[in-house]
Order: sequence, then structure tokens, then C-alpha cells
Amino acid sequence: MSRLSRRRLLAGGALTAGGAMAGAAVALARDPDTPTPAEAGPVAHGTQTVPFHGVHQAGIDTPAQAHAAFCAFDLAAGVDRAALGRLMRLLTDDAARLTQGRPALADTEPELAALPARLTVTFGFGPRFFAAAGREALRPESVAPLPAFGIDRLEQRWCGGDLLVQVCADDPLTVTHAQRMLVKDTLAFARPRWTQRGFRRGRGTQDDGVTQRNVMGQLDGTRNPALGSPEFDGAVWVDSGPSWLHGGTTLVVRRIRAEMEKWDAVDTAGKEFAVGRRLDTGAPLSGEHEHDPPDYAATNALGLTVIAEAAHIARAHVDSDRQRIFRRPYNYDEPPGPDGRPDMGLVFAAYQRDVGDQFLPIQRNLAEADLMNDWITPIGSAVFAVPPGCQAGGWIGETLLT
Repeated sequence: MSRLSRRRLLAGGALTAGGAMAGAAVALARDPDTPTPAEAGPVAHGTQTVPFHGVHQAGIDTPAQAHAAFCAFDLAAGVDRAALGRLMRLLTDDAARLTQGRPALADTEPELAALPARLTVTFGFGPRFFAAAGREALRPESVAPLPAFGIDRLEQRWCGGDLLVQVCADDPLTVTHAQRMLVKDTLAFARPRWTQRGFRRGRGTQDDGVTQRNVMGQLDGTRNPALGSPEFDGAVWVDSGPSWLHGGTTLVVRRIRAEMEKWDAVDTAGKEFAVGRRLDTGAPLSGEHEHDPPDYAATNALGLTVIAEAAHIARAHVDSDRQRIFRRPYNYDEPPGPDGRPDMGLVFAAYQRDVGDQFLPIQRNLAEADLMNDWITPIGSAVFAVPPGCQAGGWIGETLLT
């Protein structure tokens, strides 16, 4: 069977080739005197790839790329398990191609696929996905809408979703092209619900591995478990419960607006008191360097604790590595309104084995008494189960849908 015929079959006859089939990306001839990618710096960044196939999906334990798009979809009425299988085969096939610098199967702009720039595509299943698949009994209990928190001012345009496609790369054009190809794949099965674009420092602006700053100027992610460490594996990868999710994880996406004008009115000492860290170095107020463990019992000359009990880092603190979450956030910045007020903040993406055991206790503590609540407002919320990866010839979601 030809590749085109297979694609039509996967889409249930709803998709067409949409033009001439694109071949592999055209290789550019190189003059002998032209520097190799390794010598050319930025070119090397553009050609770098992240393996798509593996035990886990990429885009989780991948060092965070500079740009991201989080795309949520609502499944169409009548989409069942067989249709979801066709959809996930189609998405897996195109994602595997694009992440390796090859065009999607019916890519009409194959040139845009030639520089993957560490592109990763990660899929997640929302609560209603399981009902549509006839697999409600296999939905992890905490893959459900989060309970209401007093600090939330949720807007439905940023909430929920049956299917998540997370697209990350070091180049914004790569993200845009991959997003467009994958959205086209879904249109016979689902409709877009929301898209949240985010950014971090551009690749090469700082050394890899440096903790990023958010739009409020804070270092964000200092206490993350190190990628590939036993602490990371124990906190992130599912190893109990439904066997189909073993090797996968769960994801909470929260859109958190930064109240920048109120934040700007606070002096540095006030900001550091609320966070519990110095803004310039990220060091805890009880230490000297960013990665010094905070000492929550340390007191000053007046006998007061150096880090306030309601400081952000104190409220987010957990005692066990198994209780930690892995934060992979991106900044967002929308055009200001007619009054000039900024609309910016954080697309907060938290990965953990179990939302109920890890994310919820931390979020309850923060909602109850975090000093930072005066300057941040959660306006979006969604929860997804993130299946394990697949090997070549397999597809994401196969462990649930077959």
C-alpha cells in the first residue's frame, strides 16, 4: 500500500493529499571552504535533533528549548477508539518525521522541516479522551479537572482539553510549521480548543543548563530534580497503577498571569521577602548561591526567620524527593490592551507521577498562604496523562488504545 493510501486510511477518508507529495528535504551543496555546522555555531543549533522513539516521550526530560506551543483539542462527536487509533498513528508518523528534519507526509512546505532545531512533540490525553476511547476504567483518578482554589480566576478559553500536543524547538519558525502540520492532522477528529505559545531565553544567549528567568525577573526552576537523576525518575515516571501508563507521566498546565504593574511598585527587598530568594543570584535568603539548600530555621539578629513561613519557596517545599514535581515552564507575552496594561506571565507546565500525590498538596499550600499570590493570578488550568514513548513501528497511545 502506498504511503498516501495509508494516510487516507488512517484519517478515515477525511483527509486528502492537498497537493503534490513532498519528498525528503533538499540537501544543500556545501563549498569546501564553508565551515562545517560544528564550526558555524548557529547552524549547528538548527540541525540538532532529539530522538523521537524511546521508552519515554521526548520533550519531558529534554533540556528545555527556547520556544513552545501547547495546543489542546476537543474531540468531535462520534470519535471512538478506532478513530483515536487512526489519529494517533497519523500524529505519531508526522511527529517522528518532523523531529528528525524530514517533512510531514503531505507537507506542502517541506523546506520548513529541514532545520528541526531540537524539535520535540509530546502528546497528552485529557479526561474525556478515556471516555471516548471506552477506557474510562484506565484513567488515573487524578487525571481530572483540578479542584477550585481561592486564588484562581479561571477563564474557560484557557482550560480543559481532550488531547494535548506540546511542540518545542529552539526556533520559532520550526515550532510554527510543526504545529500547523499536526493541527491539520487532527481536523478530521477534533477541533482546536486553545493554543498557548511560550518562550525562554534564545539558545546560545546563556550557557545550556542555566536556570531561566521569568518575566518577573525571578530564576524559575532552581529546585527541579536534575534530568536523568534517580530523583527525577522517581518523581516523574509512572511506575504503578494502570500498566498502560508505566514509563509515562502526568502533566498539569496552568496559565498564570503576572500582575506586573503591582509587582513593579514593590522594592527589591519586598520582592525577595515574598519569594524567599535573592533576585540577582537566585540564592535563598539563608544562603549565598543559587543551589544552596534553603535553611527554613535560620533566624536574623531579631530572632525572626530569614525565610518567612509564607514565602513562596517555603510554601512550595516538600520533604521527600518522591513528592517533588518537575517544572518546565515558558513565559508568555500577549499584546497589551488599549489601556497599555501588560498581559504576560507563565505557561506553567508541571510533570509528575501522580497529580493527586504531588501537584495538589503543593498547590493547596500555595493557594492557602503564598505571599506571591498578591502578584500572580492563575487564569487557565488543564490536566493530561502523558503516555510512554514508542519504538520505531509503534505509535503513541498504543498501550491504551489496543
